[in-house]
Amino acid sequence: MITRLTVLYDAGCGLCRTARSWLAARAQLVALEFVPAGSAEARRRYPALDPAETLADITVVADDGGVYTGDAAWIMCLWALDGYRGLAARLAQPHLRPLARRVAASAGSLRAARRSLDDQRNGYGQDCGGTCNI
Repeated sequence: MITRLTVLYDAGCGLCRTARSWLAARAQLVALEFVPAGSAEARRRYPALDPAETLADITVVADDGGVYTGDAAWIMCLWALDGYRGLAARLAQPHLRPLARRVAASAGSLRAARRSLDDQRNGYGQDCGGTCNI
């Protein structure tokens, strides 16, 4: 039984910080803990995970050892929230999973577009150190 999820997120990315704040502000059925991806704490806790991969895509680690990335990670985050578990269950169904993948890909595209815009303003490289590779 899962009682805690650790969300590894890119603390240097404004979009990722906004998503983290949104998740943290919701009532949780399963505790969400947030750890910056690639940090010393993340490396200590999860030495088997590639820090570059966790920085490139949201990664969720369950206290039962399960590791989820991309759309599966977003579905797990929704599953942990009060009022969103039904949506998570629907998005996990085979016929709706492509929609979940598109939503996760859209988030990645927004992140990439933000990076491009920030690069033009010389702000993104300073903000996240170029770690956002989506």
